[in-house]
Amino acid sequence: MRKLIPVILILFGIGGGLGAGLALRPVAEVDEQDSVEATLPAPPMGLEIGVFEIPNQFMVPLIADDRIAKVLVLALALEIDDAQRDLVASNLPRLRDAMLQIMFDHANSGGFEGVFTANTALGTLRAALLESGQKILGRDVVLGVLITDILRSGP
Repeated sequence: MRKLIPVILILFGIGGGLGAGLALRPVAEVDEQDSVEATLPAPPMGLEIGVFEIPNQFMVPLIADDRIAKVLVLALALEIDDAQRDLVASNLPRLRDAMLQIMFDHANSGGFEGVFTANTALGTLRAALLESGQKILGRDVVLGVLITDILRSGP
């Protein structure tokens, strides 16, 4: 019996180490480019897709304790049906207003706190911006939203 106790303790130690190793192993990295491309819908056939750079950056104040703690600066571009470029340009004020409101709502819900550049966090923002753009201009005009620059000032 005295010789059996150390063997049992060694087996428990090996089993515990194996269990901890399996539980704490690193998660396999997913190629973000492949996962993003897999979720993007295919553009409609026959469209000439162009990129419309939205002039001027968006400035979003990040509020903490009833004061502006940080400022977020974003630059956006839209993937559009190139034949509708004039329509996009003529509706730019309405588009900027709707997109700025989406960014304010995203900021107020804490979307720009912590690791805000994670693919899932920016994916949520990108989807909301796309929906607002399509609501104003139409689904066949705005095909995607590109976040071209992003900067958060402050600590």
